[in-house]
Amino acid sequence: MKTLTRVAAAVSILTLTAAAFAQDWRATIDTEPPGTFPAPRAFRATYRFGWSGFTAATANVRFARTADRAELSGNVQTIDAVKMLWPFEADHTSSVNAGTLRPIEVKQTESVRSKKITTTLAFDDRGVTATRSESNKPNPKVKRVEMPNLFDLQSGMLYLRSQPLRDGTVHRLVVFPGKDPYLATITVKGRERLAIALGGYNAIKCDLNLSKVTRDNQLKPHKKFKRATVWISDDADRIFLRAEAEVFVGTVFAELQSIEYDQPPVRR
Repeated sequence: MKTLTRVAAAVSILTLTAAAFAQDWRATIDTEPPGTFPAPRAFRATYRFGWSGFTAATANVRFARTADRAELSGNVQTIDAVKMLWPFEADHTSSVNAGTLRPIEVKQTESVRSKKITTTLAFDDRGVTATRSESNKPNPKVKRVEMPNLFDLQSGMLYLRSQPLRDGTVHRLVVFPGKDPYLATITVKGRERLAIALGGYNAIKCDLNLSKVTRDNQLKPHKKFKRATVWISDDADRIFLRAEAEVFVGTVFAELQSIEYDQPPVRR
């Protein structure tokens, strides 16, 4: 009887804890300023994307910095047989405040077969205004999300890499990639040696989980995304090396293929 009572009490505590987190998840997100890890060097890089070792798409990425901004631009497109079945191409640019690492603006154009989709995100201290237009529809859709501490994909990555990233630490960021906000929970799993096509790297391994933030600020599981593992280089550059994600079609990957820096390495 005592054992059953203890089990029931433990279940009650876990249930209450889960309910409290579901209601107060906004109190768990990172609100501290950027860390002290050096900013990345300007670079040009290429990546490949696919599943089961099969390359389906490639991307060219350019990162540069000015006195007050970090600018990321890139182009991704399907290739070979995949392009014949699913012709897709996208151009993406992101502007981030170089000091605060807060997002400023994102512009993205996607071409899917005969349709063209243009998305613009304008961030401010209170949230983001998203404007989305499609070539086959007369009027654009405008969506306003009032939520402080939002990141886009680039600013979220820059903020994360600025942190110490000690083994076992957990970071929670709210990211707005284009349509809806998501709570991204990043857990630093540890250090390991990673071999990719470009060579061997000492890497920081992180787990990534996503939950959709609904209009009433509740969390829901992502319908198409289960979880992902991300590796970044464990050096002064902390460059994105590889990601493996479990999604609705199986396991997909992204991997660095080449990289060129505009400046010599930063000494630490």
